Amino acid sequence: QVQLVESGGGLVQAGNSLRLSCATSDDTLRVYAMGWFRQAPGKEREFVAGISGSGGTTRYADFLKGRFTVSRDNAKNMVYLQMNSLKPEDTAVYFCAAGRSAVVVRAAQSYYDYWGQGTQVTVSS
Repeated sequence: QVQLVESGGGLVQAGNSLRLSCATSDDTLRVYAMGWFRQAPGKEREFVAGISGSGGTTRYADFLKGRFTVSRDNAKNMVYLQMNSLKPEDTAVYFCAAGRSAVVVRAAQSYYDYWGQGTQVTVSS
């Protein structure tokens, strides 16, 4: 069982930045591809970004247009989501999740077996 804890959310004005963190006590984090998802009020949870176990492969949702960057530090058992140029439509609860292999990065939620509780991001206009 992999336990994931997100942090770094908060209230920011549009145009500003936030960095989300996902922490785990699991020393084998490198064997999991990691994903970031978000769920806005009244909407389904959607894929935001993912990264392979080594960090060598990343994948992003098309709607981001280069504003977000996913990274990881396996030595610290941490995964990050740097969010720049935030917009009100980025308001959501953001979740990190651990996938089924280290190599493949998928957008499908069914690929991810372990999920954190989420952190709220609110962007004001």
